[in-house]
Amino acid sequence: MKCPACGSRDSRVLDSRPVEEDASIKRRRECPVCGKRFTTYEVVDTVPVTVIKRSGKREFFDKHKLTLGIARACQKRPVDPEEVANSIESELQNSILNEITSRDIGDMVLLRLRDLDIVSYIRFASVYREFKDIDSFMAEIRRINQQNRSKKTVSPDAEDKSVEK
Repeated sequence: MKCPACGSRDSRVLDSRPVEEDASIKRRRECPVCGKRFTTYEVVDTVPVTVIKRSGKREFFDKHKLTLGIARACQKRPVDPEEVANSIESELQNSILNEITSRDIGDMVLLRLRDLDIVSYIRFASVYREFKDIDSFMAEIRRINQQNRSKKTVSPDAEDKSVEK
Protein backbone atom coordinates (compact mmCIF):
# COMPACT_ATOMS: atom_id res chain seq x y z
CA MET A 1 0.00 0.00 0.00
CA LYS A 2 1.44 3.34 -1.04
CA CYS A 3 2.02 5.87 1.79
CA PRO A 4 -0.07 9.04 1.22
CA ALA A 5 2.68 11.22 2.81
CA CYS A 6 5.94 10.09 1.20
CA GLY A 7 4.82 7.72 -1.58
CA SER A 8 6.76 4.73 -0.22
CA ARG A 9 5.30 1.48 -1.54
CA ASP A 10 5.80 -0.33 1.74
CA SER A 11 3.63 -0.17 4.86
CA ARG A 12 3.09 -2.21 7.98
CA VAL A 13 -0.36 -3.27 9.20
CA LEU A 14 -0.85 -2.29 12.85
CA ASP A 15 -4.50 -3.31 13.30
CA SER A 16 -7.28 -4.92 11.24
CA ARG A 17 -10.96 -5.14 12.04
CA PRO A 18 -14.15 -5.96 10.14
CA VAL A 19 -16.60 -3.12 9.50
CA GLU A 20 -20.03 -2.73 7.86
CA GLU A 21 -21.30 -6.12 9.05
CA ASP A 22 -18.13 -7.88 7.88
CA ALA A 23 -18.55 -6.49 4.36
CA SER A 24 -15.16 -4.74 4.50
CA ILE A 25 -11.96 -4.59 6.54
CA LYS A 26 -10.49 -1.48 8.12
CA ARG A 27 -6.69 -1.56 8.39
CA ARG A 28 -4.53 0.85 10.38
CA ARG A 29 -1.10 1.10 8.71
CA GLU A 30 2.26 2.74 9.35
CA CYS A 31 4.89 3.74 6.81
CA PRO A 32 8.35 2.43 7.82
CA VAL A 33 10.07 5.25 5.89
CA CYS A 34 8.37 8.39 7.28
CA GLY A 35 6.43 6.97 10.25
CA LYS A 36 3.09 8.36 9.03
CA ARG A 37 0.03 6.37 10.12
CA PHE A 38 -2.99 6.02 7.85
CA THR A 39 -6.16 3.97 7.43
CA THR A 40 -7.21 1.85 4.47
CA TYR A 41 -10.42 -0.02 3.74
CA GLU A 42 -10.60 -3.30 1.88
CA VAL A 43 -13.86 -4.26 0.16
CA VAL A 44 -14.81 -7.05 -2.21
CA ASP A 45 -15.08 -5.79 -5.76
CA THR A 46 -18.30 -7.14 -7.25
CA VAL A 47 -19.37 -7.07 -10.87
CA PRO A 48 -22.83 -5.49 -11.10
CA VAL A 49 -25.56 -7.76 -12.44
CA THR A 50 -27.71 -6.27 -15.18
CA VAL A 51 -31.43 -7.05 -15.15
CA ILE A 52 -33.19 -7.26 -18.50
CA LYS A 53 -36.78 -6.06 -17.99
CA ARG A 54 -39.80 -7.35 -19.93
CA SER A 55 -39.72 -4.16 -22.02
CA GLY A 56 -36.11 -4.88 -23.02
CA LYS A 57 -34.78 -2.06 -20.86
CA ARG A 58 -31.64 -2.87 -18.89
CA GLU A 59 -30.88 -1.71 -15.35
CA PHE A 60 -28.56 -2.76 -12.55
CA PHE A 61 -29.86 -5.24 -9.99
CA ASP A 62 -31.33 -3.36 -7.02
CA LYS A 63 -31.73 -5.47 -3.88
CA HIS A 64 -33.78 -2.73 -2.20
CA LYS A 65 -36.30 -2.74 -5.03
CA LEU A 66 -36.54 -6.55 -4.87
CA THR A 67 -36.99 -6.45 -1.09
CA LEU A 68 -39.88 -3.99 -1.41
CA GLY A 69 -41.66 -6.24 -3.92
CA ILE A 70 -41.22 -9.28 -1.72
CA ALA A 71 -42.31 -7.31 1.36
CA ARG A 72 -45.64 -6.46 -0.28
CA ALA A 73 -46.34 -10.15 -0.83
CA CYS A 74 -45.20 -11.10 2.69
CA GLN A 75 -47.08 -8.38 4.57
CA LYS A 76 -48.35 -9.78 7.91
CA ARG A 77 -46.85 -13.18 7.07
CA PRO A 78 -44.03 -15.05 8.88
CA VAL A 79 -41.47 -14.38 6.13
CA ASP A 80 -38.47 -12.05 6.27
CA PRO A 81 -38.33 -10.29 2.86
CA GLU A 82 -34.77 -9.12 3.55
CA GLU A 83 -33.63 -12.72 4.02
CA VAL A 84 -35.21 -13.80 0.73
CA ALA A 85 -33.67 -10.84 -1.13
CA ASN A 86 -30.24 -11.52 0.46
CA SER A 87 -30.44 -15.12 -0.67
CA ILE A 88 -31.20 -14.09 -4.26
CA GLU A 89 -28.52 -11.39 -4.26
CA SER A 90 -25.98 -13.90 -2.98
CA GLU A 91 -26.94 -16.42 -5.65
CA LEU A 92 -26.61 -13.77 -8.37
CA GLN A 93 -23.22 -12.59 -7.10
CA ASN A 94 -21.92 -16.15 -6.89
CA SER A 95 -23.07 -17.05 -10.39
CA ILE A 96 -21.05 -16.46 -13.51
CA LEU A 97 -23.90 -14.45 -15.05
CA ASN A 98 -23.59 -10.71 -15.47
CA GLU A 99 -27.08 -10.42 -17.02
CA ILE A 100 -30.37 -11.97 -15.95
CA THR A 101 -33.97 -11.44 -16.95
CA SER A 102 -36.53 -10.05 -14.53
CA ARG A 103 -38.53 -13.22 -15.23
CA ASP A 104 -35.67 -15.37 -13.90
CA ILE A 105 -35.45 -13.25 -10.75
CA GLY A 106 -39.22 -13.59 -10.28
CA ASP A 107 -38.90 -17.36 -10.60
CA MET A 108 -36.15 -17.32 -7.96
CA VAL A 109 -38.47 -15.44 -5.60
CA LEU A 110 -41.34 -17.84 -6.25
CA LEU A 111 -39.16 -20.89 -5.54
CA ARG A 112 -38.15 -19.49 -2.17
CA LEU A 113 -41.62 -18.27 -1.20
CA ARG A 114 -43.23 -21.60 -2.14
CA ASP A 115 -41.01 -23.32 0.42
CA LEU A 116 -41.47 -20.62 3.09
CA ASP A 117 -45.12 -19.55 2.97
CA ILE A 118 -47.77 -20.52 0.45
CA VAL A 119 -49.88 -17.37 1.04
CA SER A 120 -46.88 -15.12 0.29
CA TYR A 121 -46.19 -17.26 -2.76
CA ILE A 122 -49.74 -16.79 -4.11
CA ARG A 123 -49.64 -13.04 -3.43
CA PHE A 124 -46.33 -12.65 -5.25
CA ALA A 125 -47.42 -14.92 -8.10
CA SER A 126 -50.64 -12.95 -8.58
CA VAL A 127 -48.66 -9.80 -9.41
CA TYR A 128 -45.66 -11.46 -11.06
CA ARG A 129 -47.74 -13.69 -13.32
CA GLU A 130 -50.40 -11.00 -13.79
CA PHE A 131 -53.46 -12.98 -12.71
CA LYS A 132 -56.47 -11.44 -14.43
CA ASP A 133 -59.34 -13.16 -12.59
CA ILE A 134 -60.31 -15.71 -9.93
CA ASP A 135 -59.77 -18.57 -12.40
CA SER A 136 -56.09 -17.63 -12.62
CA PHE A 137 -55.81 -17.85 -8.83
CA MET A 138 -57.64 -21.17 -8.72
CA ALA A 139 -55.47 -22.65 -11.48
CA GLU A 140 -52.32 -21.71 -9.55
CA ILE A 141 -53.70 -23.13 -6.30
CA ARG A 142 -54.63 -26.39 -8.07
CA ARG A 143 -51.14 -26.58 -9.57
CA ILE A 144 -49.54 -26.12 -6.13
CA ASN A 145 -51.84 -28.73 -4.56
CA GLN A 146 -50.92 -31.16 -7.34
CA GLN A 147 -47.21 -30.57 -6.72
CA ASN A 148 -47.64 -31.02 -2.97
CA ARG A 149 -49.49 -34.31 -3.48
CA SER A 150 -46.75 -35.60 -5.76
CA LYS A 151 -44.07 -34.61 -3.20
CA LYS A 152 -45.66 -36.60 -0.39
CA THR A 153 -43.94 -39.92 0.06
CA VAL A 154 -45.29 -43.18 1.37
CA SER A 155 -44.58 -43.52 5.09
CA PRO A 156 -42.23 -46.37 6.20
CA ASP A 157 -45.11 -47.93 8.23
CA ALA A 158 -47.25 -48.19 5.09
CA GLU A 159 -44.42 -49.95 3.27
CA ASP A 160 -43.97 -52.43 6.15
CA LYS A 161 -47.69 -53.31 6.14
CA SER A 162 -47.70 -53.93 2.41
CA VAL A 163 -44.69 -56.24 2.73
CA GLU A 164 -46.33 -58.29 5.51
CA LYS A 165 -49.36 -59.17 3.35
